[in-house]
Amino acid sequence: MSWLTLGELIHTTLVFATAIIFASLGGVFSEKSGVTNLGLEGLMVFGAFAAGVGGFYAEQAGLGGTSAAWVGVLSAAVFGILVSLIHAVASITFKADQVISGIVINFLAAGSTLYMVKLLFEGDGDTGRIQGFNEISIPYLVDIPIAGKAIFQAYPTTYLAILLVIIGYFVLYKTPFGLRLRSVGEHPGAADTVGIKVNRLRYIGVMISGALAGIGGATITLTTTNMFSHNTVSGQGYIAIAAMIFGKWNPLGAFGAAVFFGFSQAIRNYVQLFAWSQSIPQEIIFMLPYLLTIIVLVAAVGRSRAPAALGQLYDPSKR
Repeated sequence: MSWLTLGELIHTTLVFATAIIFASLGGVFSEKSGVTNLGLEGLMVFGAFAAGVGGFYAEQAGLGGTSAAWVGVLSAAVFGILVSLIHAVASITFKADQVISGIVINFLAAGSTLYMVKLLFEGDGDTGRIQGFNEISIPYLVDIPIAGKAIFQAYPTTYLAILLVIIGYFVLYKTPFGLRLRSVGEHPGAADTVGIKVNRLRYIGVMISGALAGIGGATITLTTTNMFSHNTVSGQGYIAIAAMIFGKWNPLGAFGAAVFFGFSQAIRNYVQLFAWSQSIPQEIIFMLPYLLTIIVLVAAVGRSRAPAALGQLYDPSKR
C-alpha cells in the first residue's frame, strides 16, 4: 500500500467514523444516567431525515450550501431530542421496559421517515440531492506529509465530533453535573438521598443522546450521501452501540472504538485494490464492518462493566 493510499485510508476512516462517534457519545450520556438506549439507530434515522428535509428547504429558501447544511444539523439535533423524549417518557415516567422502548424507536423511525419523505416529496423515496458540507482544511497542518490531508482536511462535522468527545469527557468526569449524572446511573437511591433529582437527570441524559445521535444521522446525510433515503443510516446506530460498549461507556473509549469501526468500513473500499481479494465474494467484503461488530461485542462480554443501575427502573419508595 502506497503512502498516498494510506493517507486516503485514514481520511476515509474518519469520514465513516464521524457519525458513529456522535451516536456512541450520545449513548454514553444516556446509559451513564442508567437508561439503556438501544434506539440509537432510530434516532440516527430521524436525524438523517430531519437534516435532509431541513437542508433541502433551507436551500429552497435561498440559504447558501454551508448555511443550509448547518440548518440541517440543527434540525437533526432538535428532532433527535423530541424523539428521544418518547423513550424517556416511556422508560422513566411510565417505567416501561427500556429495551423494548428503544426497539420501538427503531421500528418507528424505519416506517415513519419513509412515509414522511413520500408525503413531502410527492411520492419519491428520498429528499433529492442537497449540497451538504464541503471539506475544509486547517492552514499549515494540511501540508504535513501523509497525515496533513488525511486528518486536517475534513468535513466540519468531523472536527465537531472530536471537539464534543473532549467536552463530553470533561463534562462527565470533571464537573458536578457529570458526577451527578454518573451517580444516578450507579446508585440512584443514594443519589436521591442527597437531593439529586434522579428522573430529571435521566431525562437530560436521554435528551443529550437524542441530540447527538440525531447529529450523527445528519452527518451521513450532509457528507457522504447528500440526501436522505430509507437506507441512509444502514445499521450505523447498532455499530454505535457496539462502540459504546467496547469503549467501556467512556467518551474517549467510545471515540477509539468508533474509529476502529470506521476503519472497518473504510478498508472494504481498499481491499478490492489487491489481486488476492478478487477471489472473495463482494458480499463478504461488504459484511466486514458488521462481522467485526459481532466479534468485538462477543470479545467485550465480561470485560466491560456497565453502570451498575443501567436498565433498572427507579422507585423512590424502595431506596
